Amino acid sequence: MMQDLPIETICIDHVAIAVPLGSMDAHVSLYERMGFTVEHREEVYGTDQVREVLLRVGGSENLIQLLEPLTGDSPVAKQIEKQGGRGGLAHVAFRVADASVAFEGLKEAGFNLIDAAPRPGSRGTTVFFMHPKSHTTDGALGVLYEFVQEGFVQEGKEGH
Repeated sequence: MMQDLPIETICIDHVAIAVPLGSMDAHVSLYERMGFTVEHREEVYGTDQVREVLLRVGGSENLIQLLEPLTGDSPVAKQIEKQGGRGGLAHVAFRVADASVAFEGLKEAGFNLIDAAPRPGSRGTTVFFMHPKSHTTDGALGVLYEFVQEGFVQEGKEGH
């Protein structure tokens, strides 16, 4: 029997949706008409190369993250290309108490982590990603997962 990992998963932080280049404003408008409110906007460079808009779902703590590629080299641009030019689910993000503890625990358990270590994300978070074909012995999860720690960023590094 496998032991529980020492990871404190708090909640789903957000669900990320990829939107095709040039369609961010139209998507934001649609979500606003459904009662969502814009919480955060940011252009994220580094390896991600995306424009991000976080939308709050009603009065809840739930967030939808819209991601629009800034360049053709963006992982989101490549994902949209694989989906025939359509946007869609990009990833699901879990909030964790400690990104470093979660990273090491998942790594030791044999999960395929995309990042070499937790790194600065948008809105002052620390993040890392887990590959959809994540576990070598138990099969693939089939979804790109992000792990997010609120309010901790290592100085001097570019973000998510």
